[in-house]
Amino acid sequence: MAVDFSPVTGDLIRTTTALARVLGGELRLVHVAPPEPDFVGYEAGPATVRERVADEYRAARRQLHALEESLRGDAAKVSSITVQGDPVEKILSLAREFGADLIALGSHGHGALYELLVGSVASGVLKAAPCPVLVVPTRRALPG
Repeated sequence: MAVDFSPVTGDLIRTTTALARVLGGELRLVHVAPPEPDFVGYEAGPATVRERVADEYRAARRQLHALEESLRGDAAKVSSITVQGDPVEKILSLAREFGADLIALGSHGHGALYELLVGSVASGVLKAAPCPVLVVPTRRALPG
């Protein structure tokens, strides 16, 4: 399950935990942190940028680990991994590496124009996934 800590994460967790419980499956939580800026690691990059990127990565790892610990009783087996890079590439490569039976991720529900211009992780994963993909949509308030 790809976790990005956005508002859809709660629904994604509830859905995939229920599936894992019913099917006796294993949950692998994956968070893909943004890659380091191109200049980081070179002398021209300020140390504060490297430190900020490292701090954000460590914070994401801690948050994912806390989520993993909170799910221990709800799923037969749960593990987590935090990696850096392009989200679509990392999700697909980890799914192949782990032999995933299902990839679960949330959809932020951006409009068609946004998807056309920017693309989305969900559509990128759907196009090249080595297994079925479950996309959990963002809950939207009903017009009223």
